[in-house]
Amino acid sequence: MRNLFTILALFVLVCSANAQQDAQYTQFMFNKIAFNPAYAGSHKAPCLSGIYRTQWVNLEGAPVSQNVNFHMPLFNNRVGIGLSIYHDNIGPTNTWNYAMQYAYRVKIAGGDLSFGVQGQIRDYQVDWQDVKSVHSGDALYGFREDSKLIPNFGFGVYYDHENFYAGVSMPRLLNNDLTFQYDGNIQNTDFSREARHFFGMAGLILPTSDAIKIKPAVLVKYAPNAPLDIDLHGGVIFYDKINIGATYRIGGFQGNAGESVDFILQMVFSDRLKAGIAYDYTLSDIRTYQSGTYELMLEYCIHSKQRGTTNPRFF
Repeated sequence: MRNLFTILALFVLVCSANAQQDAQYTQFMFNKIAFNPAYAGSHKAPCLSGIYRTQWVNLEGAPVSQNVNFHMPLFNNRVGIGLSIYHDNIGPTNTWNYAMQYAYRVKIAGGDLSFGVQGQIRDYQVDWQDVKSVHSGDALYGFREDSKLIPNFGFGVYYDHENFYAGVSMPRLLNNDLTFQYDGNIQNTDFSREARHFFGMAGLILPTSDAIKIKPAVLVKYAPNAPLDIDLHGGVIFYDKINIGATYRIGGFQGNAGESVDFILQMVFSDRLKAGIAYDYTLSDIRTYQSGTYELMLEYCIHSKQRGTTNPRFF
């Protein structure tokens, strides 16, 4: 009976995630280049970051995601370039994404307004031997491991002030076909295609004293024919070194209190090195069959000695 419930829960999740194809990250405030190419070079220093996320631990076939990002400014901070590698494994699918970002920024109202574009190649792989079809010999399923290379491109706009940021983006514009065809009598349909994803983000720092700052942030994720996801985050920064926060993720099916409640601990070791850990507690019915979601983050930036450490970056 427990296995039956697990199968039913996975079926519901697959249906709800039909268009939500991009991996989600709880520490989005430290991983914005994964959502918005206009973020490239915004640190005004070369930065290397990485995130490892394992979702719904102990649930077979659950998502496991990693990404590595490098970005840096050029031409007196007027241009930013970036390179990102993303990996996502869900059930029989294994996806590698390689993206390059270019951003151009102008000074507006004491901050930087950036316009960014991104080119991307997706290596989409399916191991059909891991697929258990209801009807044997179904021509829509293969009998070996298959892969295809899928190009795409996107754009974003990002505004960055000393204690405030906001951005909108659409990292993929093309609705590429993800199906594999084996029978000449079967035509590819729209049941498996890349979907356009829209992201909106904003955050700010509210100093309350020399020792404490408040850091609210929000991330909105939307894709056609999928539930709207909203991450509402609130954090407290102590002595510019420790950031403790919680996120309420709204999404999924009606009737649930939400998708998850997430807890974040981030440490600023210096103006160059930051690290973070996050834990997601699932609120939907699937929480019975898994042991939570974990995420690790590390970022290293190469700042010049003249920059100083008077205003550490928390986004």
